Amino acid sequence: MIKRQITLLLTAMSFYTRLPVPAYIHQQHSAQLPDAIRYLPVIGWMVGIVSALVYVSGSYLFNMNVGLLLSFAAGVLMTGAFHEDGFADVCDGFGGGWSKPRILEIMKDSRLGTYGVTGLIIIFGLKFSILQLMLGGTFVAVKPWNIVLLFALAHSLSRFAAITVVFNHTYARIEESKASGAVEKGDFKNLLFAGAVTVLPLFLLSWESNNYFLFMAVIPALLVAVAAGNYFKKWIGGYTGDCLGAVQQLAEVVIYMSLILIWKFT
Repeated sequence: MIKRQITLLLTAMSFYTRLPVPAYIHQQHSAQLPDAIRYLPVIGWMVGIVSALVYVSGSYLFNMNVGLLLSFAAGVLMTGAFHEDGFADVCDGFGGGWSKPRILEIMKDSRLGTYGVTGLIIIFGLKFSILQLMLGGTFVAVKPWNIVLLFALAHSLSRFAAITVVFNHTYARIEESKASGAVEKGDFKNLLFAGAVTVLPLFLLSWESNNYFLFMAVIPALLVAVAAGNYFKKWIGGYTGDCLGAVQQLAEVVIYMSLILIWKFT
């Protein structure tokens, strides 16, 4: 049992990050991917914690702005821009296509278009501005532990939001793709496990901040998943791996914005 869970975690690491894993994991990659999705929020922990530590170090050595940019770079390097690439492809596909075949064709194209570039500029600009406001000391106590929890929460909850799309909708592509195993629904227990994992940094941040209204941040994150899932269903009949990346990126921004509003009004 423990060995299988370790295998699933390593499989998730091999697909969702650029972190090194044993060679045997790649050999049984496809078979394990549907259940490995349960560890996607744990991947969020990893990316969030590393990004937070890089931010803390960068802001101490230089300043907040440099720290934020370095933390973004660390997250992108850890994941290979996995979710950012999906978000850009969705911007290109849904921005430039007006039919299901055309949208799917554009999203499959490895080239980056105007909509994708514009979307990335906006999404990174929003993250930078919101985190700059949040970490300026107005809302969250600027202590390393709180910052680690904040980043871990945003990265894990946003990935959980993407997982809910998998369980509520169907895969839009007919042909097999490198991501097809990762977007299979698998056992419903995977969703429950992922949810339990997601709650931990949220509980710790709420307890540390003495503000349990922070749990309300779950609602807008899930609403993003519902709205995006329905939008994808309307246009292409379901979702793709790129769509899940877009949900993660949008949910992450909404989580940061929600936390600011919760701290402001509670």
